[in-house]
Amino acid sequence: MNAIRQRWSSWSLVVASAAAAAGFAWPLVASALPTDARAAAPAVALAVVPALAVAVALTLDRQSYTAKTVALLGVLAAVGAAIRIAGTGVGGVEAVFILLILAGRAYGARFGFLLGMLTIALSSVLWGGFGPWTPFQLFACGWVGAGAGLLPRVTLGAPRTAARLEILMLVAYGVAASYAFGLVMNLWFWPFAVGSGTGISYQAGAPLGENLASFGLYSLATSTLTWDTVRAITTAVGIVLVGPATLAALRRAKLGHAHVTPRSTAPRGDGTRTHQSTARDEAAAPQTEPRPSARA
Repeated sequence: MNAIRQRWSSWSLVVASAAAAAGFAWPLVASALPTDARAAAPAVALAVVPALAVAVALTLDRQSYTAKTVALLGVLAAVGAAIRIAGTGVGGVEAVFILLILAGRAYGARFGFLLGMLTIALSSVLWGGFGPWTPFQLFACGWVGAGAGLLPRVTLGAPRTAARLEILMLVAYGVAASYAFGLVMNLWFWPFAVGSGTGISYQAGAPLGENLASFGLYSLATSTLTWDTVRAITTAVGIVLVGPATLAALRRAKLGHAHVTPRSTAPRGDGTRTHQSTARDEAAAPQTEPRPSARA
């Protein structure tokens, strides 16, 4: 039953992510005027929020996570929210990606996905930054954390060499994720970000290749060379500096699935045990002859 619930919750996250990806990519698959897009974006955002809530509810089931895991998820989300709020207004400097990538790597894709979503949700509540863009940020940061958990294990060479290769892999992933985050966040906003009639404008009904070229130029001019590059550098430097120590600290927590030992319903004193005995097995213990008494 536990395995079925875990599989079901994982599939719920996949389905919710697929729905969110369709919301991101609608300019490339749907024909709409920028005026229509401006009105449709809030509706898409409101449609994604319930799917997000259901995914989180199905994933945080008590059979999958211990209280320790949920507590750590809350603490890391609070830390991530504080980091994000502190970096708000500084172009491209988003150190929160460092936390999402390292935690996702240490605890897996589902933990990283939830941490990314909760970090954005909590920081938006504290900072007052809710808007049509919030659900898109929720999923985009969730994907960043989940992707780190899906990276392959590094088993080459000695443990120290493997640890260094893992950090290099995370650095490369952090750079790629920084640019990918900028691209997907630009995609849903692009149709009404600029006016019509320019070389980077969205053209309703235009061929896919033409709109892709316009979108590429728009992203290159507005974020790829500036915000996204600064974010990539910040993430890479942060992972190199704090990655080894942070991964070691996170992994020492050894989070696992909940396991509850049933209590005995028998009355106290009847010899029934509810935990493993530390006494030596009588069958395994060698029998010793009784020592002769000194008394006559």
